Amino acid sequence: MHVREIDDENQPEPIPGLPAALPEGEEILWQGAPRFLALAVHAFRVRAVAVYFAVIALWRTAAMASAGAATSDIVSTLSAIAIFFIAGMALLFGLAWLMKKETIYTITSRRIVMRYGVALRKTVNIPFAIIGAASLKPHSRGAGDIAVQLTGSDRIAYLQLWPHVRPFRYGKAEPTLRAIPDAARVAALLAGAVKAAGANITLNHINASDRTPETTALAGVTAAA
Repeated sequence: MHVREIDDENQPEPIPGLPAALPEGEEILWQGAPRFLALAVHAFRVRAVAVYFAVIALWRTAAMASAGAATSDIVSTLSAIAIFFIAGMALLFGLAWLMKKETIYTITSRRIVMRYGVALRKTVNIPFAIIGAASLKPHSRGAGDIAVQLTGSDRIAYLQLWPHVRPFRYGKAEPTLRAIPDAARVAALLAGAVKAAGANITLNHINASDRTPETTALAGVTAAA
């Protein structure tokens, strides 16, 4: 796998999402980007943050009320919490929007290409030959994540990939197409492309949480050479 950092964000791309023109015989099969809301929910965990602030607000209200605090003091405290909540959510949604805006995922007939980065653009090329398996984690409204497990010595740091990485797989980071629309169709397309290229890949379907290591075969889209 090759990671290329481009210092000049305004440097033109010959093809959007690709750092160079495709070699002869290689073609683009699919291009896409994360869904903004799905990325905010599943990568930036805005729902978990909202629950956290709600718990803090309830706890502070109960504690102050039991201590006999004046209503005006309770309202003032809740207003301060609300300000931090709004600022935090605005930051997370803003980051999610920037990530979505600057990300293009590409599947060609030979590889996966991930172009991302807000302050510094990066391109990650993942040839089919180094993909051992892929996992589909569906979300609502057809969106989902497609994570790929790499074989051999090809690795990239978890933080360098984030948020385009499968959560909680720190030791062996799994590059991930995050929150893409029509994820099941794209996963099937990927499996078919890998099979056509003569490589071996098993595509799995994750039914549980990100932390759950068990996966089951996704019927109809398991590819084999």
